[in-house]
Amino acid sequence: MKTITLPDELNLSSKSIMIYDYESITEISKQQILLNKNTFSFLQEGTKEVFFDNSTYAIDNSQFLLMKSGHCLMTEKLSNDSEYYRSILFFFSNEDVLKFIRKFKLKTSNSKTFYSTYSFNYDSFIKRFVNSLLDISKLSKSVQENILNTKFEEIMLYIMDINGIDFLYSLVNNNNNQNQKFIQTIESNRLNKLTIKELSFLSNMSVSTFKREFEKNFHSSPSKWFQEKRLEYSAFLLKNESKRPSDIFEEIGYENLSNFIQAFKIKFGVTPKQYQSS
Repeated sequence: MKTITLPDELNLSSKSIMIYDYESITEISKQQILLNKNTFSFLQEGTKEVFFDNSTYAIDNSQFLLMKSGHCLMTEKLSNDSEYYRSILFFFSNEDVLKFIRKFKLKTSNSKTFYSTYSFNYDSFIKRFVNSLLDISKLSKSVQENILNTKFEEIMLYIMDINGIDFLYSLVNNNNNQNQKFIQTIESNRLNKLTIKELSFLSNMSVSTFKREFEKNFHSSPSKWFQEKRLEYSAFLLKNESKRPSDIFEEIGYENLSNFIQAFKIKFGVTPKQYQSS
């Protein structure tokens, strides 16, 4: 699958802060995306699902996303009503974030955990903000540049006031421990039905390097390890949430119920129903 690099492939200006009104009548599933800039995706029509190294979100147009630059998988589905997908993209660089932090003399975040993507709900302020971006996009490039610097500060100050500053430091946090980042990518996606190729992309590795690193860190093949984790999760669903085997086998990653029952019995020594009633 071809990797799409954004915003490079949108033929925008070379300025650090940019707007793009993206519309599509074609659905995509787990498209490999390389974000060269941090990005707000103000979803307008359709639904969106993203997989990053340490976070996954599925949203409709009651929400919008803030995504850190890096590798992700993206699914876009058309809206049922208008049968098209639309998202207003607002790109900005790490340098823009650092200048913002310096300008407003922000204190350092105490959080030990930083995520690559955040989801926020729309409110009346955000809706007006997005509409103003569309108005700005119709102005001359030189005027856009000056106004967008101010709009960037506006949206950051507003989100920070409501949600605190952790999201801001997530954008500029560089985890230089590649091994720790690799483990985090695997652990975060252990229940997501991603292929080895997709996980390799999120880890910024070739498939062969990914398999080698996986066996070194988890002392197991990827397929066996993920099967174990999903079977353990199925046991939790059966026992704690009273789910039926027929309700969960696809969620766990099995094509049919009989294969799931057989794999479950091999691991736990009993069938899912016997486990549930024990």
